[in-house]
Amino acid sequence: MRLIEHDPGSPEGVEELLNAPFAVASHNTQDDPVFNYANNAALKLFGMERDEILGLPSRFSAEPAVHEERANLLDRVSKHGYVDDYSGVRIAKSGLRFFINNAVVWNVLDEQGNYHGQAVLIRDWAPV
Repeated sequence: MRLIEHDPGSPEGVEELLNAPFAVASHNTQDDPVFNYANNAALKLFGMERDEILGLPSRFSAEPAVHEERANLLDRVSKHGYVDDYSGVRIAKSGLRFFINNAVVWNVLDEQGNYHGQAVLIRDWAPV
């Protein structure tokens, strides 16, 4: 699946993904993974500035009541490489809840196949 038209490593590709109409975010490989990327749509969706989300444990994107569900999702992604059918409720900084539908979550790998974390593509969301 290709998210953007330009080469993602090019200045045009970086700009295109940053300003895409869909939300993309990723977290790293720490035991308690932290966000290491969020495009502008993801920042708006979660109601945060870039300096607030980067370094924030990604578990804070979900309410504690659904942390087990989220852990199961991430485990499923780890085992299968990706899922393209994730739906669930997430929470913005303001406390506003929103439902994401059919999000794609995948393992982030470099060209040598080394694992660097996981990313999410959210195209469909609505306030709860």
